Amino acid sequence: MVHRGPAVVFDSEEEVRAFLLEREVKPGSVLVVRFEGPKGGPGMRELSIPAAMLVGMGLHTSVAMVTDGRFSGATRGPCVGHVCPEAWEGGPLAYVREGEEIEIDLERNLLNLHVPEEELAERMKTPPARPDHPAEGMLAAYRRSVGGAESGAVWL
Repeated sequence: MVHRGPAVVFDSEEEVRAFLLEREVKPGSVLVVRFEGPKGGPGMRELSIPAAMLVGMGLHTSVAMVTDGRFSGATRGPCVGHVCPEAWEGGPLAYVREGEEIEIDLERNLLNLHVPEEELAERMKTPPARPDHPAEGMLAAYRRSVGGAESGAVWL
């Protein structure tokens, strides 16, 4: 219910999956998977595979995951999804840096990046460095027009 640890930052589901397969995951870490929200994915990708990988590694109670993507109902452990506004739109996840402390307290509905407010405000003056998540045709139209997860990621 309560977790605090250093951020390990990824710009896609593919990056976090490769990390889980190839590198040592330190208990206490907070895996930040950004640019997977409605616009960033595009389509609000589900992070159930990385969450299941943590279960298989026995780390689902000692490693947290935070994303602007989504999770299924089968996800276990300290996983926070649907973070809004999403990184693609310049939400705070876009500005998290490797090693910064993140606190999750589910009892208090708290998700806190331990960076001074002035520092975060300064970072947010610059548009986020978006990764190459291609969207062509209908997906490009979707990305331009879809609303955030907080309003249901509706495309009208």
